Amino acid sequence: MNNLTETYYGKKIDHMNILNIEDAKKWLNGRQCIVVTGVTGQDGSHMVDYLLKQTDYVVFGCVRRLSVYNHKNICHISDERFKLINFDLTDTNLISRTIESLKPKYFINLAAQSFVGSSWDFALQTWEANCTSILNILEAIRIHNPKCRIYQAGSSEEFGDVVSSPQDELHPPRPRSPYGASKSASRQLIKVWRDSYGLYAIQGWLFNHEGTRRGEEFVTRKISTNVARIKNEYPSGEFSPLELGNIDSKRDWSDAEDFVEGIWLMLNQEEPKEYVLSSDETHSIREFVEEAFNFAGFAVEECEWVGEGVDEKYFHEGKVLMQINPDFYRPAEVELLWGDSSKARIDLGWKPKSSFLDLVKKMVDHDLTHG
Repeated sequence: MNNLTETYYGKKIDHMNILNIEDAKKWLNGRQCIVVTGVTGQDGSHMVDYLLKQTDYVVFGCVRRLSVYNHKNICHISDERFKLINFDLTDTNLISRTIESLKPKYFINLAAQSFVGSSWDFALQTWEANCTSILNILEAIRIHNPKCRIYQAGSSEEFGDVVSSPQDELHPPRPRSPYGASKSASRQLIKVWRDSYGLYAIQGWLFNHEGTRRGEEFVTRKISTNVARIKNEYPSGEFSPLELGNIDSKRDWSDAEDFVEGIWLMLNQEEPKEYVLSSDETHSIREFVEEAFNFAGFAVEECEWVGEGVDEKYFHEGKVLMQINPDFYRPAEVELLWGDSSKARIDLGWKPKSSFLDLVKKMVDHDLTHG
């Protein structure tokens, strides 16, 4: 076992032990469990919170033993039914041992290389993390625990260069990034193993879902953290503006906390079916910028856009709040993603609880408090 301690917002956190598979099996002692990957990230940590609140299962969170830990998204969890286990999506032997030893009722794979912008620079790593890994998981479950229900995180980036809007489950895959291609390929693997071996294996299409646990490299969190920074530095008159790339691309944004319920509902149908989860609205990054600054006290009516293209800037009382940096443009842009989740709303009774403005305010308020 490996114990870790880290500091979060100035407070020392003593985490639970990271169990090896043999110790985890002994501790489980025949109880039913759920295995969740990606628990240190946004989606995985929210999934763990939901499962501990809504179910009686033991929940194992998968982490790699690294020299540097970043467990701030799970440091609040004190439920004794939650344990961390040593796991690596690139280690086929460890994956097989985990499935064989723990016999999970559900396997929820929310680990990924999920930053679209980095997928061009790290295309091979993106493929291995997002596609090869699920092949290893599917095979281990087929061999050792075929009754286990599997969820693989999918993405609206699979739709890519869309041919119709809004996009539902029947829209063809047209990815425009290595990330989108890897998710589209993993969906086909899921389908082949489901059809060939009768596994309950599904991959939902999750449109953009954000929140206070989102990594700061993602555009929404980049906006909210920088808006908070500028708010704090503004009185001095000396601050660097927020820099973004294509601010006119449109996305369908929801609160990540709303999506974990949809995932759980997908996993508990009589037959394995895949669904789009979305807000069914689309907003530009420009709108996100305006509303984020608005919630920080820079009223939209007091600000103005000046210039065009790469020279465009967002001003408040003569000071530049945001400017375009062409280095942030992607090799291939997806201009519009807009979901149609009507099937999930009818079949699953699911719908998001938070609005676009609720989400923006939540993120800005958090970063103003914790920035």
